[in-house]
Amino acid sequence: MNLEDLRTFVEVADTGGVASAARRLGLSKSIVSRRLTRLEDAFGTQLLFRTTRGSALTEAGATLREHAIRVVAELDSCQETLSPDGEVRGSLRIAAPQSFGTTKLAPVFAELARRHPSLHLDTSYTDRFVDLVGEGFDCAVRLGFMPDSSLIARRICTFRGQLVASPVYLATHGTPATPDALASHMAVMPKGAVWPMIDQGKRITVHPHGRFTADNGEALLAAALAGVGIAALPDFLIEAHIEAGGLVPLLSGYSPPEAGMFVVRPPGAFPSRKVRVLVDILTEFFGESR
Repeated sequence: MNLEDLRTFVEVADTGGVASAARRLGLSKSIVSRRLTRLEDAFGTQLLFRTTRGSALTEAGATLREHAIRVVAELDSCQETLSPDGEVRGSLRIAAPQSFGTTKLAPVFAELARRHPSLHLDTSYTDRFVDLVGEGFDCAVRLGFMPDSSLIARRICTFRGQLVASPVYLATHGTPATPDALASHMAVMPKGAVWPMIDQGKRITVHPHGRFTADNGEALLAAALAGVGIAALPDFLIEAHIEAGGLVPLLSGYSPPEAGMFVVRPPGAFPSRKVRVLVDILTEFFGESR
């Protein structure tokens, strides 16, 4: 069984078709198809349903994908360790937040690729929490507060956020003086969001409500600027708008706890070398010493 056949199968499974996998791998569709055929012959079972619209995993294919992801990752890690020139090799799949990712992280990822010519970077920019294991990601860069989970997290830096609203909203609805007063105000927020705050040294949790929800920080910022409601947003999104007078900070005496930038990865004894170089370059650009 060939490692590249397994790697190709994982790409087809994740991209949903031979054509898209071929583009990602830089191969012809005929080569990708031959590799899939070899795998099906080796296992003696059909791995994919092929249609005019793409490919879907059979039950056997779904089982193989789960194991193939781990096999490819382990062999990539071994290859990195034994590489005589010390170069970082293989594919690094990263999930990153959309707004912050495309503006602040993308240049760092580009620099990482420049420094390591044998490293293949595949980044997905999304504000949803991806399933790292189920979707085949090596790691994710996440912002905010880390919930309890089985994932292993490495903090890169800390940052703060604030509650803000536009002058138009406050002129119409009034300015809340305490966290309890937020119950009578409209919020713009991610669906199901809670707002942690510090009240006289104690952590409290506010459950906001509103008619505008979004899973993207820029979308929430736009709604807050338009006067739709109160938002809890990180400083890097709102500082310029506060200085320009488009947003007003609220409840400064009840500051939220520090949030952070984290690199999270699936459980394992040690991170792969490619994840370590990602942590190193993020620390270089965003670490506390900066």
